[in-house]
Formats: sequence, C-alpha cells, structure tokens
Amino acid sequence: MKKMMTTREVAGFLGVNEKMVYSLIAEKGLPASKVTGKWLFPVHLVEQWIENNSINYPEIPNLLPPYTDVLIIAGSNDPLLDKTISLFNSSQSDQIAVFGNLGSLGGIQALKKELCHVASSHLVQGDGDEYNFEFADRELDRMPVVVNFCRREQGFVLPKGNPRKIKSIQDFSRPGFRIVNRPLGTGTRLLLDRELKQAGIKGEKVVGYDNELARHMDVGLEVLAGRADAGPAIKPVAALLGLDFLPLRWERYDLLVTKVRFFDKAVQAFMSLLQEPEFQQLAMGIAGYDVSTSGKMVFQR
Repeated sequence: MKKMMTTREVAGFLGVNEKMVYSLIAEKGLPASKVTGKWLFPVHLVEQWIENNSINYPEIPNLLPPYTDVLIIAGSNDPLLDKTISLFNSSQSDQIAVFGNLGSLGGIQALKKELCHVASSHLVQGDGDEYNFEFADRELDRMPVVVNFCRREQGFVLPKGNPRKIKSIQDFSRPGFRIVNRPLGTGTRLLLDRELKQAGIKGEKVVGYDNELARHMDVGLEVLAGRADAGPAIKPVAALLGLDFLPLRWERYDLLVTKVRFFDKAVQAFMSLLQEPEFQQLAMGIAGYDVSTSGKMVFQR
C-alpha cells in the first residue's frame, strides 16, 4: 500500500494550517480519501498535485544536440528493437536512430541526464505485475511518457533437446549446473534474482552466476556453444538460435520519453513506425513477441 498522510501531516508538508487543507481539497483538487470519517492523503498523489500546479518550472538543460534528425535510444537491448531501428533508418531520408546498450536502469538514468531521447526498459516492480513506473518515479524528476514497444516472453534458454532435463529454476541448484548471467541494472537480471530468491536459491552458489554478458543474444550464443547449461533471456533468442526455452512470464517492454522530448520530430517518427504493417511483419517472423499493444501509451494503474 502507498504511504498515506493525515490532515496534520499534509498541513505540515504543505506549510499551511489544517483549515487550509480542507479548502485545498474542495477548491484546488488536493487528492484525498475519507476513511472512517478521517481524511487520508496518498503521498505520491500529493507530490504529483504539487508538480502539476507548479509554475515557472525550471527548464531541463539541453544536453542533447539541438537538431531533431538524430534519435538516441538507450537502455535494454532487444532483437526486434534492433530490426526496428534498421527499418527506421532505411525508411527515413533525413533522420537516423542509434542505440546505446546500457540496460534498463542505465537507460532511465541516461534519460534523466538528457543523454538520450528514449529509454527502453522492462524493469518488473515489487508487485510483480507492473513495469517501469516505480523506477521512473524514483530516478526522474517528472514522470515520463511511457509507450509500449512490445510484450515478449522471458525465461531461460537451454541447449537443444534440454539434455539436463531442466523443468524449473529449482534445477539450478544441482551440483555442477552452470549458468550465464546478465549485468546488474538489466531487467532480465532483476527477474532472475527475483526468481532465485523465491526458490530459496542463493545466486552466488550457482556456478556461472558472476559470468555477466551484455546482450540477450550473447547469453544464447554462450548456451549454444555449450559453455552454459542455461541462461536468462527472451524466447526470440531461443527461436533465432534453435535452442530450447523454459518460459517464466510474458513481460512488458516499454519506451520512456520525457514530456519535453515526446513531440520531437524524430521521436514521433519512430513511435508512428510501431503502428505500421512493416513493423508488425518484423515481429511476426520471430516467436516470442506480442505486438498487439505496440505504439500505445501505458498509464500507471
């Protein structure tokens, strides 16, 4: 449950007396709920209310190039995103997109520093259902626009034929079992650590846990070469490399854009591409993707 404040606490938070709080509820839309006769105020909504009612908001320093024909995307890597960037570059005569592989959290932090226009992320939140909002709220000064790029199936790639007969993450505790991993700050690493914890397995006890590779495809190639018995990655990698796959969940892979950058020419051109048949055809050619919500804004529940 989100943290709540009482009337006295919110008055102190806003620097007004308690009578003024009631006026702000009635006249200015201060977020509040009445429970058993008492007013309660969700802290995160009060903070958003203050932000939305701010004037003379300080301008974000313009660290990105002042032109609009280069689109910089940074964050979590994905084969379909790579193909979409290539499609964008081949279809645009006066714009180009480039990608920096920083992991999901690294992408959001780059967005905060104005080092990129778009961050790609799939960070699962504490509730296990929602993605990215909790991390964006923590890292960024203002909540960004969130657009879904795709949904994709996350799990573990295994050698073809599954020779070790792996049925669940519990099998990772077998003696001599070797995995390959993803770096801290990636959504895939966050999910793996979450699953290991739920299974009661300490990651450092698993052989190969400290062998971190930068991309999903690198993980797949390590398993394909026989240097690991399993690795966390998305199903499209297994499909492209002819590997077996142990599914964990379908996840939401989003694009995050600051509100001041959302209507930049290159950003809008890239987002509009997600609604085009050419993009849909790219996804249809690889198992493990769902693009039914691609290009649509996602809102926090």
